[in-house]
Amino acid sequence: MLAFYDAHVRALPDPLPAGVTAEHDGPLVRLLGGHRGFVAAPADLRVGGADLDRLIARQRDRFAGLGQAVEWKTHGHDLPADLTDRLRAAGFEPEEEETVMIVPAEDVAAEPVPPEGVVLRRVEERADLERIAAFQGRVWGDDRSWVADDLAAQLAANPRGTVVLVAEAGEEVVCAARLEARPEEGHAGLWGGSTLPEWRGRGIYRATVAERARLAVAMGVRYLQVDASPDSAPILRRLGFTAVTTTTPYVWTPPAADGR
Repeated sequence: MLAFYDAHVRALPDPLPAGVTAEHDGPLVRLLGGHRGFVAAPADLRVGGADLDRLIARQRDRFAGLGQAVEWKTHGHDLPADLTDRLRAAGFEPEEEETVMIVPAEDVAAEPVPPEGVVLRRVEERADLERIAAFQGRVWGDDRSWVADDLAAQLAANPRGTVVLVAEAGEEVVCAARLEARPEEGHAGLWGGSTLPEWRGRGIYRATVAERARLAVAMGVRYLQVDASPDSAPILRRLGFTAVTTTTPYVWTPPAADGR
């Protein structure tokens, strides 16, 4: 599963969302545009020492010139082993570590069973995307207004493979999640699964996993992948997901953007 992940899941989406462009720099690919920049790397950079420091500095400086924050997505099995030390030295700061988990899609595909009074609904309309952005702001306690644009861009770029779900109790969004499928590569990612604190522990997240897996299987997807938070990982293990590695975003933020 780890070999499959490195060979297929780490590849960038094609086509890219509108407004996002790719630049190659040696073994890396930079994505410009969107909420913040992104650096994608292979499992083994095959560069180290001073050459690696210069490669890291070029990414930081490219986004500094744009006045934009950038995320370098690292993994626990990446090489060289001192990559994260060198990222820190260049001013990149780690966010929360997550566990990369994979499962055969057929193993978890099922009719969803949300709790009584909660309805799952697939959404695409702008008004619903804005409701999700507001909901995400409530969950995380910050401004997530950019989420609506991000979801709209993903739906436009991959309309057949992108599914956005909301779980609603009456008029209230209590959970939101999405599926990003690449059937031609045999896999799909489960992203954005978050639930209001007062609605957790009732099976809503499990219902969104079952529904997204069911839709993925119908598309011909073989494997599902999740970057699981500490809250989600135990649920996914019980469902049969296997942990294959960890992932930690290392983020560099321009001084003007963080107020320093």
